[in-house]
Amino acid sequence: MSGRKLLSVALLLACVSVSKAEAGDFDQPHRVQLSFDRFYNYPELVQAFRTLERSYPKLMRVTSIGKSVQGRDIILATIFNPETGPETRKAAMYIEANVHGNEVQGAEVCLYTAWYLLENYGKIPRVTDLVDTRVFYIVPTVNPDGRAWWFDQPNTSSSSRSGLLPVDDDNDGLLDEDDFDDLDGDGHICQMRKRVPFGEFRVSSSDPRLMERVEAGEVGDYILLGYEGIDNDGDGLLNEDGPGRYDPNRNWPADWQPNYIQPGAGDYPLSLPEARAVAQFLLEHPNIAGVQSYHNSGGLILRGPGAESVPEYPLEDVRVYDRLGEIGETILPFYRYAVIYRDLYTVHGGFINWTYEGLGIFSFTNELWSSYEYFKVRPAREDSRDWRSSFFARDSERLKFNDLVEMGFMFVDWHPFKHPAYGDIEIGGWKKWAWRVPPAFALEELCHRNCAFTLYHADQLPKPAIHEVTAEKLGPRLFRVRAVVANERIIPTMSQQAVRYKLQRPDWVSISGPSLRVLAGGLVPDRWLGKMEPAKRHPERIRLTEGIPGMEERVIEWLVEGTGPAEITLDCVKGGVVTRAVELK
Repeated sequence: MSGRKLLSVALLLACVSVSKAEAGDFDQPHRVQLSFDRFYNYPELVQAFRTLERSYPKLMRVTSIGKSVQGRDIILATIFNPETGPETRKAAMYIEANVHGNEVQGAEVCLYTAWYLLENYGKIPRVTDLVDTRVFYIVPTVNPDGRAWWFDQPNTSSSSRSGLLPVDDDNDGLLDEDDFDDLDGDGHICQMRKRVPFGEFRVSSSDPRLMERVEAGEVGDYILLGYEGIDNDGDGLLNEDGPGRYDPNRNWPADWQPNYIQPGAGDYPLSLPEARAVAQFLLEHPNIAGVQSYHNSGGLILRGPGAESVPEYPLEDVRVYDRLGEIGETILPFYRYAVIYRDLYTVHGGFINWTYEGLGIFSFTNELWSSYEYFKVRPAREDSRDWRSSFFARDSERLKFNDLVEMGFMFVDWHPFKHPAYGDIEIGGWKKWAWRVPPAFALEELCHRNCAFTLYHADQLPKPAIHEVTAEKLGPRLFRVRAVVANERIIPTMSQQAVRYKLQRPDWVSISGPSLRVLAGGLVPDRWLGKMEPAKRHPERIRLTEGIPGMEERVIEWLVEGTGPAEITLDCVKGGVVTRAVELK
C-alpha cells in the first residue's frame, strides 16, 4: 500500500475515532433499560425503583417512609455517594410527585430523575458532581392508593384526585357509596347526554362530536347529564360520593383552614397518614435545602404564597425565587413562573407553602404539561399571563390533535345506551388519558426538561466553602488566624424566612486543635479594614446568625495561643460541613 493510501486510511480511522468520541454514550447500552414513552402503575413503579437499587447499590437505596390508608408503601429513593462524605453533611434535594391520584406523570419524572442520575454518574461531569456533593430524596408517589385507583379503575382525567380514606361526601351516613359507573363496560368514564325537546345544548356545526351551549332565547336539543353513573344510594343524585374526595394538598400546617373555608382540607393539619409520613421525614432531615413537588397540569412553575392573606415573602428570598423561576422558564418552554394565589387560585394548607413558610426551604410546584404543546404554538402575548388559556385547550384544538397526532385514540365517539333512570341516552367524550397527562410520545421530553430544572435547583443549593485560611504570628505561641468562608451558589445557607422566624439553627464557623486556646474571635465586617467584632461567649465557635447569602463571603478572625495543627470548620444546616487544616508554627 502506498504512503498516500496509508495516510488516507489513517485519516479515515481518526475521523471514525473522533465521531465515536463525539457520540459519547448515546450509542452505548444503559445498565437499566427503562422506557419513558409509557406510564407505570404502582407495582411497576416500585419494581423499576427496586431494579435501579439492585443495579446501583453503592449510590441508591429504596426504603419506605410510611404506609398509605390502604397499607401501600410510600417508597423513598435516596441517591448520594457515601464515599464523598456522610449523607447528613450534604445539602439535600427533596423531590415528590403524585400527591393527587390522577396526576400521574410526576412519578415518571421522579423515576427518570433517579435513572438519569445513576446512568450518567461517571459519564457526565456535572451529574457526577451532583451525586458526589448532594443528596437526592425522591418520593415518586405520595398517594399510592390514588395512583393505583386511577390506573386500575375506570376514571375521568380528574378522578380519583384524593387518597382513599373513606369520607361521607353527601352527609347521608354512608361512605363512598356512589362513585362513577362504567355503564357501557368499555373501561372509560365518559359523558352522558340526552336528546330532549327543550335543551341547553346542541351539536356543534363544526364537529358533531362537540356540544355547544345555545344562546339565550334559543332552544337546543340536548342536555348534559354529567359523567357515566347511576343513583347507587337512591338519594336522587349521581356520582356524589366517590372514594375519598378530599384534597391531600390542603392538609398542611401553613395557613390551614377548615373544610367550610378550604374544601378537602381534612379534620386538622397532617390528619392524613401520607402527609404525616412526609412531614416526619422532612423534620428528621434538616439538611433538605430544596423542595420540588410535581402536579398537573397547566405548564406552571409555582411558588407561594398560596393565599393573598399571607404576607409576601421577604424580598431577598423573592429575588432567589425569581432567578430560579426565570431559568426554569428557559429550561421548560411553554411553562410560566408564577405565584399560586395570584396566578392560579387560592390554596390554604398547601405543601410547598408549608415547606417554605414553616421550614424555610425554597420550594416549587411544577404543573406538568401545557396544552400549548399540542401543536407547539405559543400563546399570544395578551394571553400569556392567563393560566386558564394554558390549562384548557379549546375542544376543537384538542380534537384536531387527537385526530391528526393521536389517531383518534383519546376520544370515545357518542353511542346509544339505555340508562335505568334516564332511558335512551348517548355516551361519549374524552378518555382519562386526555389533556391532563402528556401523550406517551411526549413523556420523555417532559421528564427530561423537568428533571433538568430540578437538577439546576439542586445545583444551586448552598455550597459552603473555605476560600482562604491565613495564620499570622504575633509573638511566641500567639497567632492571628483568619478564615474566608463562602457560599458558592445562589441559594443562601439560611433563607430570610428561616432567619425571620428562627426556623433553623444558625451556621457556625469554628476553630479547634489539640494544643490551642482561643483567646478571642469574631466576624470581620470589612476584610480590608480588618476590625474584628469579638464574640461575647465561646470565641472558638462564631455564630453566623443570618447564614451566608448566595455568592458571598464572610471573614472570621481568631486570636489563638498555642502551636501545631488547627482545623477550621464551616457547619451549615442547609449546606453541609466543610473543613480546612492550617499549621501554626
